[in-house]
Amino acid sequence: MPLLGACNASTESGDGKTVLTVMYMANELTKEQIADFEAKNPDIKIRFIAHDGTRLNAMLASNEPPDFVRGPAVGSARTNAQGLATELDQYLDKSSVLNKESLLPVNDSFRWDGKQIGSGPYYGLVKDWSQDATLWYNRALFKEAKIEPLSTTEPISYDELLEIGKKLTKKSGGKTQVYGLGLEWAWNLYAPLSMMILQQGGEVYSSDLTETDMTTPQALRALKWYVDFAKAGVGPTSLDPAPDGADLSLFLAKRMAITQDGYWYGGNFVEESDEIKNNIAMAPAPVMGDKRISPTYAGWGAYIPAKAKHKDEAWKLMEYFMAGKPSEDRAKSGWGIPALKSQLEMMPQELPYQKQVYQTQQAELEYAEQLPDSPYIGGATAWDPVLNKHLLRAIKNEVTVEAAGKAITDEINKLLQQGKDQIG
Repeated sequence: MPLLGACNASTESGDGKTVLTVMYMANELTKEQIADFEAKNPDIKIRFIAHDGTRLNAMLASNEPPDFVRGPAVGSARTNAQGLATELDQYLDKSSVLNKESLLPVNDSFRWDGKQIGSGPYYGLVKDWSQDATLWYNRALFKEAKIEPLSTTEPISYDELLEIGKKLTKKSGGKTQVYGLGLEWAWNLYAPLSMMILQQGGEVYSSDLTETDMTTPQALRALKWYVDFAKAGVGPTSLDPAPDGADLSLFLAKRMAITQDGYWYGGNFVEESDEIKNNIAMAPAPVMGDKRISPTYAGWGAYIPAKAKHKDEAWKLMEYFMAGKPSEDRAKSGWGIPALKSQLEMMPQELPYQKQVYQTQQAELEYAEQLPDSPYIGGATAWDPVLNKHLLRAIKNEVTVEAAGKAITDEINKLLQQGKDQIG
């Protein structure tokens, strides 16, 4: 008897099994986990599709969506406003392994009350997450530069961070030998800039989420900081990109002293040399202004499309993936903070650096506020090209920071209006 009797799925395979179409990443939902789930649910067979945004949009548009889809909590407002995801409260209320009381607040970004995120029903669940503005640094590079290491308990200001980044940067023959500070510029500009604005008490969107204003004092201060960072040459930008578009290879090669990455980054170091493991540390997210906020930039998880054919079977996979063995393995791996309260104690503390990171991360949880999310625009995906384009113009002194802020405002507001027209 399927849960709640919803979507009484017909079998689709020759051996009488229900075929559950799943779109995810193969390194996150593995072949071994799929085999384990199928063994525990012999009436279900999974048809796996590697996550592809273009293919997903086509499937959603044709009303033939997958039954279970990878998606971020931050950025889910658009999907929910379009009515593309299934409300999960009916399942959460009846589940013995996955219920509302067990969820950490990061899952609230998957909630939607018809106007905004944060309240109302759940339309997805987070698998794991990080507070992505925290800082990782190499003590050995601080020692070489005769600079005191960052505090692992008290946040540094963004202005101080940039000054330290300058001191840690080493250049020779016109080339950068050591970057003082990496911001993962290629990955996300919208989220860290939004965090800076919120930390100053500013707003990213109007109250109805239909407009932005990047000419406010708070927005201009954040944009100027990014311009100053780029002009100082202390870290990779799109004008001076990291070799593989990410900070990790530079950080491991001792060619980057500080990188702004979330808790998940620690998973990279478990198999590294003692030289790396004994010198790395994590520090709280920096602050700009008086309000300490340390958000997740995404919070990847999953949702069940509104027109999925096999919702009850998809919920069984949700329970297995979000509360079963895969979730426990993730929690113990150090590749992300669990999304369930009961699993926080599973986070690794075996290695010395893991003990330090665990303590810093537990204290950081208190400041995990939500980033704003408008249903009329696709989050960082839409914002980042606009931000990058106009930041580069300011970095090259083609326009002032104020002019860049105005241009960003105009372009994003056009996109917001287009989104509003589409959704109605």
